[in-house]
Amino acid sequence: MSDTQDIVETAHALADAARGVILPHFRATGGLAAENKATGAFDPVTVADRAAERAMRAVLAKRRPDDGILGEEYGRSEGTSGLTWVLDPIDGTRGFMSGTPTWGVLIAVGGAEGPTFGMIDQPYTGERFWGGLGTAEWTGPLGRRTLATRATPALDTAILFTTFPEIGTCREQAAFRSVAERVRLVRYGMDCYAYALLAAGQIDLVIEAGLHAYDIQAPIAVIEAAGGIVTDWAGGGVHAGGRALAAANAEIHRAALEILAPMIAEAP
Repeated sequence: MSDTQDIVETAHALADAARGVILPHFRATGGLAAENKATGAFDPVTVADRAAERAMRAVLAKRRPDDGILGEEYGRSEGTSGLTWVLDPIDGTRGFMSGTPTWGVLIAVGGAEGPTFGMIDQPYTGERFWGGLGTAEWTGPLGRRTLATRATPALDTAILFTTFPEIGTCREQAAFRSVAERVRLVRYGMDCYAYALLAAGQIDLVIEAGLHAYDIQAPIAVIEAAGGIVTDWAGGGVHAGGRALAAANAEIHRAALEILAPMIAEAP
């Protein structure tokens, strides 16, 4: 088996392992208890988050013990291969707790320069999106299909998603609103599912701020493999986290960037 094939098969094995431990907790009778990881805000973690990451780490220990791991719940484990798996066991824990199927399992792998392969898995709907290393595909209730982003040429016909209406700081909110005022439709609260929809050709833009590496590396790989672009708000790399601009094509990316970049650069 080639290393490329092993990486792809390992990612599927990780997603399968996470599904198995997460689904029994989703929409559980009486709700799901959560701890708050943040001070002065609500950043929940549940037993499902932790169990899913442990399950994925166990798969990696068996299949690829020389690779590093960066996980949201258990931090970094150094490797010797030069590759690091970046794991978010449940991206969208607030949605998970609320019973909405917009959360997902994020899996990426790559080096210091960013991800070369990524996967977004939605266990409840049975949808799985993956891209990189020569592939861009998804599976779900309608079968297996090729991922391809849209060719929408202008902001006034674009669909824009973000997770929180109160995105980031006041400056970041103002910059986001300046783009939102120019698009056809804005929707909120989709977590990582928005990035999957962009890769599948359903929407045109996702704009977010305050992200970590484990929030964005899988979407980067999936969207770029499908023909889209993911950068920070200045057009640079975003695989370490921060402000993310994901776009279906170069034209729509350029139009959004022309609004976002000056507003951020001019801020004190």
